[in-house]
Amino acid sequence: MPNHDLAVVILAAGKGTRLKSSLAKVLHRAGGRTLIEHVVRACAPLGAKQTIVVVGHQAEQVTPAVEPLGAETVLQQPQHGTGHALQITRRALGRAKLAIVLPGDAPLVRTETLKALIAAHRAGDAAATILTAVLADPSGYGRILRKSETAVAAIVEESQLTPDQRELNEINSAIYCFTLDKLWPALAHLKPNNKHRELYLTDTIAVMTAKNETVLAELAPDAREVLGCNTRADLAEVDRVFRERKRAALMDAGVTIQLPETVLIDPEVMVGEDTVIEAGVQLLGKTKIGARCTIRSGSVLTDALLGDAVTVEPHCVVARSRLDDHVIIGPFARLRPDNHLKAGARIGNFVELKNSTIGEGTKAMHLTYLGDTRIGAKSNVGAGTITCNYDGFHKFPTSIGNKVFIGSDSTLVAPLRIGDGAYIGAGSTITDNVPADALAIARGRQANKPGWASKKRRELAAAENPKKAKRSRKKSKARQPSKKRK
Repeated sequence: MPNHDLAVVILAAGKGTRLKSSLAKVLHRAGGRTLIEHVVRACAPLGAKQTIVVVGHQAEQVTPAVEPLGAETVLQQPQHGTGHALQITRRALGRAKLAIVLPGDAPLVRTETLKALIAAHRAGDAAATILTAVLADPSGYGRILRKSETAVAAIVEESQLTPDQRELNEINSAIYCFTLDKLWPALAHLKPNNKHRELYLTDTIAVMTAKNETVLAELAPDAREVLGCNTRADLAEVDRVFRERKRAALMDAGVTIQLPETVLIDPEVMVGEDTVIEAGVQLLGKTKIGARCTIRSGSVLTDALLGDAVTVEPHCVVARSRLDDHVIIGPFARLRPDNHLKAGARIGNFVELKNSTIGEGTKAMHLTYLGDTRIGAKSNVGAGTITCNYDGFHKFPTSIGNKVFIGSDSTLVAPLRIGDGAYIGAGSTITDNVPADALAIARGRQANKPGWASKKRRELAAAENPKKAKRSRKKSKARQPSKKRK
């Protein structure tokens, strides 16, 4: 059910200095999306009345990343800490009664976990509820000090832990649910009593507990959900988790993935039942693959659309192209953007396509380039054929009809039309349209010159070693019989 009294606040104003990057932390990518996009998407199904992203560093880049997802932004400038970030959202939050607050670099959090956090907060009539996690190594995190099974006594920062408290391994995730009419007074009491002279949102927990407000803790079911991205190693680990989740979901849906740890699949990829994905494959962007397909090792598909029973042989690259049912491509085929291969078409090794339509049952099996080309059904394109579609200034189309035979090593100079049933002789350079059922041959007539090769070799040898050639001529002359006078 929609949470009409709930708002979402995502804190995304920081720079992320430990990443050692010129790019804002939340714009780094893991699992096929930016960190901030993952967080916004996780919050979207909550049904909140609004989602506010607090921006600051590189706000001009963060804002267009979140606004298409339905979020609005509030600028924090200058940036005086997480407590200050909440203070500046007060007017934007309007009449919201509750707020989920998340960091923009916690991309692994799940919608279900956030729903459980809200439910625990409502059921406990709490001022604040903290999402916590239990870590084997809690180093670097603030610890949760409980006063009962559900209630929190304090968040203790690592630098302030007593020897006994260092044994605690329940940590603060920096994800909260707040009752806003309890949060605003607590924020008003914050003081910048720290080396950074900032207002920390975590300090509101101490303010609330001092006033005997109810502060609860909700344990995340998977500790990985609270992982932040402060270093490049953190980014790599988060990316690994996302990829693991996606592969597991596809395998649960009936997809076979061989050596799954070597396969890279983006979050919006869809794959049908009984499809086999071999080791080292990358499925990127919005790729959609039908049922009973085979994607062999080393292939990379980006924004590709595959029908059923398609075979992609090893080491193919496919970008923004459509392959209908029973198409076979590769190995080592490259499909650049905007191709359509109709049912049963075959594209073989070292064939490159760009902005081309290949008709049903048509074949181009070897060493061919087809650009801006439309080919009908059941045609055959011989090895080494190229379409010359670019004159240095403009692109031109080539149209090839049904049941056309293009001989090997043909050069088709666009703009060009080849009619149905036509034949092109091997080695031809075709510059004029070819009528249906015609034979087109465009090559020089062969001429054989007897003895030419041996004479040429003698000339080359003489040029390389004149003395040896002179001696050879003398010996040859001496061996010739003398001519008698008549």
